[in-house]
Amino acid sequence: MAEGMISGLIRTQVAKPDALIASGPRIKRVEKLQAMYGIGTETKNQRATRDADVVVLSVKPQQLDKVLQGLDGAINPSALVLSIVAGATIDKISQGLGHPQVVRSMPNTPAQIGEGITVWTAAKSVSKEQQEMARQILSALGEEIYVDEEYFLDMATALSGTGPAYVFLFMEAMVDAGVHLGFPRRIAERLVAQTVRGSVEYYNKRDDPVHLARLRNQVTSPGGTSAAALYYLEKAGLRTAISRAIWAAFERSQELGKGGESHPPEQD
Repeated sequence: MAEGMISGLIRTQVAKPDALIASGPRIKRVEKLQAMYGIGTETKNQRATRDADVVVLSVKPQQLDKVLQGLDGAINPSALVLSIVAGATIDKISQGLGHPQVVRSMPNTPAQIGEGITVWTAAKSVSKEQQEMARQILSALGEEIYVDEEYFLDMATALSGTGPAYVFLFMEAMVDAGVHLGFPRRIAERLVAQTVRGSVEYYNKRDDPVHLARLRNQVTSPGGTSAAALYYLEKAGLRTAISRAIWAAFERSQELGKGGESHPPEQD
């Protein structure tokens, strides 16, 4: 996701390459980023953030405590800290850094091609100018939605942040079914990808707001093929499975925010 942000900032001209510094522990990785984007690189976080106006935290939740400890008191007092770490609260980041100006956000994978959506909020100490700066940065990833209450971030993590995984699994199941029917895999993949893309565009480009159920009904003729398929999806509990999956992701996000270990959630 960090590379997606770098790419988006440069592509949208929100920042020039020479204004960006990427810091990470793997020398080969940061050297690759430097070669690809012409940015500055570091392997020591304190050196990378010393003169920064904006510090972006893009690490796995399980690594956050170590990163915060290494940066405690090292960030410019006037800088903005922008976090995309799942589950990590503003209070945790602020206390860990000894720094009050924190924005918490949750982008998703399509942000890497500028088609993502990011939900974000800001600490009370973040100025209007810094909020606008955060908005510009996050807009380079796609759409952005500001929320007043931080608890929406764990919900966004479960719904939109993790959402692409649900979509890809659904698409994978459709492709496998197409192959089972007899399609070559490459044709099944094209059919499924364009079906999903076209359905989303059809929804987005309607002039009148419409409930998704109405669009589904438009495709479902009484006694037809769609009706037969939907009957089995409902009988198999598709809605319940999706709802429970999103709730599990929501609970896991909260666990990570409390310092939960990096183990998979228990299954019923």
